Amino acid sequence: MSALQGGPLSVAQAFDPRANSLDFLRWLMAFLVIFSHAGPIAGFYGGEDLGVQISREQSLGGVAVAGFFFFSGFLITKSRMGRSTMWRYLWRRCLRIFPAFWASLILTVLVFAPIAWRTVHGTFDGYWNAVIESPKTYFFDNMFLLLNQRNIAGLGETVPYFQIHGVRDWNGSAWTLSYEFLCYIVVGLLGLFGALASKRFATAFAVIVIGLNALQWLGAGNIAGLNRVFGDPFILMFFAPYAFGMLFALHGDKIPIDDRAAFGMLGLGLFTYAFGGWNVVGQYGFLYFLMWCGVRLRLTRWAKFGDFSYGIYIYAWPLMTLATYFGLQKHGWIVYHLTIVVIVHVLAILSWHLIEKPAMSLKDWTPRWLAAALHRLSPLTMRVKRLIVNPDYSSTRLAESLRAQNGAKS
Repeated sequence: MSALQGGPLSVAQAFDPRANSLDFLRWLMAFLVIFSHAGPIAGFYGGEDLGVQISREQSLGGVAVAGFFFFSGFLITKSRMGRSTMWRYLWRRCLRIFPAFWASLILTVLVFAPIAWRTVHGTFDGYWNAVIESPKTYFFDNMFLLLNQRNIAGLGETVPYFQIHGVRDWNGSAWTLSYEFLCYIVVGLLGLFGALASKRFATAFAVIVIGLNALQWLGAGNIAGLNRVFGDPFILMFFAPYAFGMLFALHGDKIPIDDRAAFGMLGLGLFTYAFGGWNVVGQYGFLYFLMWCGVRLRLTRWAKFGDFSYGIYIYAWPLMTLATYFGLQKHGWIVYHLTIVVIVHVLAILSWHLIEKPAMSLKDWTPRWLAAALHRLSPLTMRVKRLIVNPDYSSTRLAESLRAQNGAKS
């Protein structure tokens, strides 16, 4: 039902890309991750992630991560449906993910870990020459989002995370970034092959992903046997909320933003979180409620001074880990969290203004040598594009141009 007929506005009608509360919600979810991870890192909540005391399926940190993937699926799909080329799209996604992530790796190996080493050993001597989990390999082993070296210089035996779980990890949040970037690639390919223009294939893809994830959690059938990719259960777990966000981007004109539906969906999410069914169906009720909040809340200027949610996400775990080397958790939950919240905000603000925002300013930059090479090769590349691009199904700029030309001739 349209707004003119007295019904609720659709997502497409209600969502204003320049005036919404998504920045606030992402900031809030970043702090849910901090509060959740304080369990295993600092020994609160019985040493477990916050939320698992209620739910057998997901921690509150996992709920927040599902929200991140949902909003990414929505925003990135809408971005990919625009006019940028595949390479420009990937370049912009790299600028958003990698510079700040690399900075977090460098900060950890050059500042946090040496301080922890000195706290344990009373000197900086021996840190750089450590044979086990060498500091010299930490950055390069992790720089492409696949975390091949979780710890540095054998540190960690004195902190709660190791004492409770027997695990050493300087950034236990960052492992989800590889799945995020994989989602970017998939959406990029869907746009390249025209699936986002026709919508039918992209819709079918999203529905299949959501369905397979439900079957995975229900234990119905051997999902891993369909393809070895699904042997990693996190593929479907993260792709499902991302795919749900894709559906909101693809069919926003048909999805209503309704107040009663929003609270009904929230109730569904809360019920399944406590009693089961969260990963199968409940999370989608919660994600609908998040979109409703993004439209209905009036916190539209939250990111006036910057988008700090990503910085909070990638710097919080290393900072929280460092704090445990000084026994900050022994001063209680309030002191620990208040200290972490203040310092991680400082790091996130510096990261945004010194790294993330300058990096994003390069989103339309092309090196001169590459621009010159592309110009020389343009006749050849145009011939190749005309051979492979079908204007009836592609969402590329060339397809739009060809459709316009065909329309003018007819």
